[in-house]
Amino acid sequence: MLQPDCCSLCVTNIYVLSMLPPLREAIVSQLNSESLTTLLKTKPANKLEIWEDLKIISFTRTIVAVYSTCMLVVLLRVQLNIIGGYLYLDNSIGKNGTTALAPPDVQQQYLSSIQHLLGDGLTELMTVVKKAVQNSLGGVSLKQSLSLLELEQQLSWIRAEVEAGSQRLLSWYMLADDENALAAQACGLTEKDVMTIKLLNETRDMLDSPDFTTVLNTCLNRGFSRLLDNLAEFFRPPPGDASLSSAPDSLPLAKIIPIINGQINTICSETPSHFVQDLLLNDQVKEFAAIVYETFSAPHELQK
Repeated sequence: MLQPDCCSLCVTNIYVLSMLPPLREAIVSQLNSESLTTLLKTKPANKLEIWEDLKIISFTRTIVAVYSTCMLVVLLRVQLNIIGGYLYLDNSIGKNGTTALAPPDVQQQYLSSIQHLLGDGLTELMTVVKKAVQNSLGGVSLKQSLSLLELEQQLSWIRAEVEAGSQRLLSWYMLADDENALAAQACGLTEKDVMTIKLLNETRDMLDSPDFTTVLNTCLNRGFSRLLDNLAEFFRPPPGDASLSSAPDSLPLAKIIPIINGQINTICSETPSHFVQDLLLNDQVKEFAAIVYETFSAPHELQK
C-alpha cells in the first residue's frame, strides 16, 4: 500500500490549527454569550429571561464547537490526502510533460471550499443544534442540579436529535451540496475551474461513503467524551483536598452554564490541545486518510 508523505499529518495539523481561530470567531460572533453576561451585570429587570437565553446559547455554541472542529479535522484530512495522491501522480508523470492534475492554483481554489463550513454550513448547523438544545434543556430550571451523568444524558439527547435522519445532512455542513457553485458560471469555466469541480465532486463521493460516516462518528464520540472529561474537573474536589465529601455530586444548572460557556476556548484553541490532537492522531482517521491517499495516487484515477 502506498503511504502518505511523512509530513502529511504535520501539514494537516498546521492547517487545522490555522483554521481554528476563524472558526471560533464565526461561532462566537453568531452565538454571542458575552453580550448577555455583560447585560446581566447591569441587573436588568428581565434578568431571568436573559439567563434563559444564556443557557441555550452557551450549550449551543459549545456543542457546535465540538461538531465543527471534528468536521474540520476530518474534512481537511480527506482534502489534503486527495491532493497528496494527485501530487504523487504529478511527480510520477511530470517528466512526460502531461498536464498537472493538482497545480498550486487549483489546490488553493479547492481548499478554499472550507469556507462553506465556516459560513453557510456553520449557520445551518447552529440552527439545528440550537433547536435540539431548546428541546432538551428549555424546560430545565436554572436552579435544578445536574450530576455529570445527567449532563452526559442531556448531551446524548441533543446529539440524537441533531444526527437524526440522513447522515448526508452532516456532510452538507462540510461541503456545499449544489453540484457546483462554480458550474453556475458554466459559460465561463476555466480549466482551473473544471479541475477544481472534479476535486470537489470526488470529495463529495468520499463524504458520502460509509467509511467516512464511521470515521466522523468516531471523532464525534471522542470529541464529546473529551468535553465531558473537561467538565468532570468541576465535579472533583479542589487540588490538595482529599475529602470526597467536598466534591459536588451535582451542580445547579446556573453554575454549569458559565463552565459550558467557556469550553469553546479549549475546543477551538489554535494552541495544540488534547482535544484536537485526539482527533488528528485517532487511528481510524489515520487509516481512512491512508485509504484516500492510496485511492487518489493510483494511476487508474487518470482514466476517470
